Amino acid sequence: MASGFVKIAMDEFYSHNPNNLTGLVQRYWMIVEDELADPRAKNFPLMDNPIPSIALVIAYLAWVLVIGPIYMRDRKPMQLRNTLILYNAGQVLLSGYMFYEHLMAGWLNDYSITCQLIDYNDNVRSRRMLNLCYVYYISKLTEFMDTVFFVLRKKKSQITWLHLYHHSLTPLEAWFLVKFIAGGNATFPNILNNFVHVCMYFYYMMSAMGPQYQKYLWWKKYMTELQIAQFILCIAHTIRALCSDCRFPAFVSGLLLVNASIFFILFMNFYIQAYKKNHALEKKID
Repeated sequence: MASGFVKIAMDEFYSHNPNNLTGLVQRYWMIVEDELADPRAKNFPLMDNPIPSIALVIAYLAWVLVIGPIYMRDRKPMQLRNTLILYNAGQVLLSGYMFYEHLMAGWLNDYSITCQLIDYNDNVRSRRMLNLCYVYYISKLTEFMDTVFFVLRKKKSQITWLHLYHHSLTPLEAWFLVKFIAGGNATFPNILNNFVHVCMYFYYMMSAMGPQYQKYLWWKKYMTELQIAQFILCIAHTIRALCSDCRFPAFVSGLLLVNASIFFILFMNFYIQAYKKNHALEKKID
């Protein structure tokens, strides 16, 4: 798939004026639309091209890093208790719904754990998976609110580089998923992510309910371990696809592998910094 597109792009480049950069970009995007994009995704809002999604990510970063802190500079932290409880409860329900739909649309039925190709036919089953992938994309935009609430509550320590990287990248990944690869092996990381998010947002909901619930939140460390486990499973799954005769696009599997590996390293680093070093420091103090 990727090699074919490169050849078409090079032919276009040499057959037209290379100085007209805007025209070349437009022509290349038309080629992408015609040759690679899923035609069923064209009717979804924000799916025509990646510019709106990129703009939303830039606006998110601008607000979180510049506009929000300036706005809150001379203000007291907002409590937002009820808002946080409702928001996190909503994310639990949304993640639970997507987890169920991933099972019903394929993974509990006829999807193969070892090698599942993308079904581009416009039948009920493939359309259900496509619709689910779009809901998954929208959910990643709603998760911008995680960081917005941190800013409004002046929880600057929570806005780590890992947090910003995760929330900036996942909407773009989800857009790519809907536009080109809505199904098959590419949805395996999503179902894991949905399960993890059910647990994660349930934890956040309980945390927002007040100090009286802190005694029930002893499992924070294991929440991070669960997040790390999902990336290990993603890495193993994509390596299995790459090292077998699976006809799922190797280029996409490679991207999934790189992405899961980066997140694994980042979350492992966070885990070591947050738990292992603190534990060693406590033992030294004792």
